[in-house]
Amino acid sequence: MKNVAKNALLGSVALDLTIKEGDESDPASIITKALGDFSTEFERKFDDRFKALEAKAPATDPKLTERLDKIEAKVNRPGATDKTKDEQAESEKKAFHSYLRQGDRADPVELKTLIVSSDPQGGYLAPTELSTEFIRDLVEYSPIRGLATVRSTTSPAVAYPKRIGTTNGKWKGELQAQEGSEPSFGQVEIPVREINTFVDISNQLLADSAGVAEAEVRMALAEDFGQKEGAAFVKGSGPLMPEGLLTNGDVVSVPTGNAATLGTAPADLLISVFYSLQAAYRQRGTWLMAGSTLAAIRKLKDGQGNFLWQPSLQLGQPESILGRPVVEVPDMDAIGAGATPIAFGDIATAYRIIDRLALSILVNPYLLATNGITRIHATRRVGGAVIRPAALKKITCAVS
Repeated sequence: MKNVAKNALLGSVALDLTIKEGDESDPASIITKALGDFSTEFERKFDDRFKALEAKAPATDPKLTERLDKIEAKVNRPGATDKTKDEQAESEKKAFHSYLRQGDRADPVELKTLIVSSDPQGGYLAPTELSTEFIRDLVEYSPIRGLATVRSTTSPAVAYPKRIGTTNGKWKGELQAQEGSEPSFGQVEIPVREINTFVDISNQLLADSAGVAEAEVRMALAEDFGQKEGAAFVKGSGPLMPEGLLTNGDVVSVPTGNAATLGTAPADLLISVFYSLQAAYRQRGTWLMAGSTLAAIRKLKDGQGNFLWQPSLQLGQPESILGRPVVEVPDMDAIGAGATPIAFGDIATAYRIIDRLALSILVNPYLLATNGITRIHATRRVGGAVIRPAALKKITCAVS
């Protein structure tokens, strides 16, 4: 307070350095005398004004002097300024790096920002850091979309004309009359189904996460819909889902004869299924099975103890059974009573996928705005069905 008053008063006190003509006095003594007079006059005026201020201060604010003293003491303390979270984290990192380089010889002021525990339990702890990586579980997708034939449509259903039978030609002699015949026709219709849901998310979370929360919701929706869609392509049933490969009633099922295994001669069973398909389908066929079934087949041995299935050792070449690739499908059944653990066939010929609407996400910030919530709607329209059952075979375990 006194320093402020002195600065304000300094300009009002004049320093008289006038040297009169004919004055033979020493200039140094003149300056010294002038400075002495200036100092005396300044101190006198300062004391008078400050005493006057002190006399007036209690009348206006009795606690003014006390408050000013506290503010001045607080400002003069080291590290008294407030720090943001980022600045605090930066100071922690700086102190931690200093400790790593210098140990206990580091600046004590910097070491105070570190989190400290007892030396037997780890000593100085590293400052925490918020990672930008989200921890999420792995989502497995059925690979049927990559194997089947996929087309798009703008209609609620797609109809495929189907020829059920052939003409009936007969061998005739030279003068024998011809007989007429007609092939029979039918139609396979694939309706487009819909899967949808919505997610409510806090507006504060959306704002504070700088877009990360909404991106994670979109990714979660895409993973969920992809997983549900893949499972339906394998085992979909009912009027609201695409038809699955394993649920079509016209696909021939080959029994194993055992509820707990692939039968007494599983290798023979695989060979029988392989050659039961027509050659055109067999040459483009793919084995479908879950990981547990793959493990069971890998363990098959011959009479000399050699493994029957030798996986490919060539880089980039898929594993194969009887020369045809094996694709792991997580939605296939495991080996068990009444299960269908294996399928084989020309998937591109047998199965059609119809895309009507790709994953559509609609963000609605208005519906629940009074509650501080944004609703995110997601919709997907897709259909699927077996259109050529003869191109596919499945292996089914006995019921009991």
